[in-house]
Amino acid sequence: MPPSSNAINLRRLNGARMIVLGAEMLMAWLVLTRLKLMLPLRPLLMLFAAVAVLALLTALRLRLQRAVADGELFLHLTLEVLALTVLLYLTGGASNPFAPFYLLSLTLTAISLPGSYAWAMVALTMSCYALLSYFHLPLPAVHSGHGGGAVGLGLHELGMWFGFAFSALLIAGFGVRMGRSVRDRDHMIAALHEQQLQQDHVLALGTLAAGAAHELATPLSTLAVVLKDVEPGEALGAQRLELLRGQVARCKEILGSLAASAGGWRAESGSARDLEHWLRELLERWRGGRPEVQLEAVLEGTRPAPRLVIEQTLEHALLNVLNNAADASPQAVTVTAHWSADELAIEVCDRGSGVAPELEGRIGTAGVSTKHEGMGLGLFLSLHTLARFDGEARLIERQGGGTCCRVRLPLAALRIVDER
Repeated sequence: MPPSSNAINLRRLNGARMIVLGAEMLMAWLVLTRLKLMLPLRPLLMLFAAVAVLALLTALRLRLQRAVADGELFLHLTLEVLALTVLLYLTGGASNPFAPFYLLSLTLTAISLPGSYAWAMVALTMSCYALLSYFHLPLPAVHSGHGGGAVGLGLHELGMWFGFAFSALLIAGFGVRMGRSVRDRDHMIAALHEQQLQQDHVLALGTLAAGAAHELATPLSTLAVVLKDVEPGEALGAQRLELLRGQVARCKEILGSLAASAGGWRAESGSARDLEHWLRELLERWRGGRPEVQLEAVLEGTRPAPRLVIEQTLEHALLNVLNNAADASPQAVTVTAHWSADELAIEVCDRGSGVAPELEGRIGTAGVSTKHEGMGLGLFLSLHTLARFDGEARLIERQGGGTCCRVRLPLAALRIVDER
């Protein structure tokens, strides 16, 4: 799993912290040994040690496989500002050449965190800078160099230039790297989105194929029964020939519908459909292909019913559930549907043998079927199709024998609000 943006930014902040710490220690050494200026050495060493320990702890924390929250990243940026404030307090206050380093924390916050954190960081840095103007340990020797000196350039101006140049290099360097990270992440998101679309398309094709396989079962069974009774060399007769032609035509119609659906599996260009009418049409069409089924249907809900745009994959997902019930007990299938403006609940029950105890908890897994010759794909594809719409389906034992499949489908992604 790739690290989050906050983890990457915290790693970079810790890197900047160690670079700044090294620069501060180098400058302190130069001031003490070359410029012979007096510094509060003991407090400075304690501050450097504290920052070094913080950098070490941060490096260890980044080894943990735990997400870095916005608040945690902001806490580290705040600690960085407070450490810089202590350093400036000990070394001249706001006039210290390192004062522009406040801009580094402010820039990192603005780039990597939401706006509220950026404004909080603005308030923090401005407050610290203002307090340092009044409360600090002065460095008279530095201030005496302001405006010119023996080297032709005042020590203070030289320090200010160094502080600005160092801050500019850090901000530019981290800004470029963060910008590259954002572009890389955008490319990764686009690639994942494209991959998800491909997976949705494969799932849709699988659902359509499973539905077509169920529909083909009836005409193929009829063909098998008729042909089984025909002896070699026996004339078919006009009636049986007409029956065979009709079943072959039905097979061609189902396969043609599958090919057309595969070319435009998402019904985005379709007209809006009333939920109640859609359910009634779906049941009637299903019964047309399964005339042997004895169906009891109860459709109830708010009226007028919500108007929806229905994907064909969703229809085939429900047809798979209906076909499973019909395969289990064609003589007794009940469908109960209740809907509101936000959700559709459907219960499809049969009087079959129920779910075998050894299959409980595994139904809906690819390759697991309650039927002897089933491939276990129909319900598997139905569950994943419903999940794409934040829906679900689960099997429960029916009172008195049999199985009920309870389907719950949120309508938010399908409902057409403007036409209500």
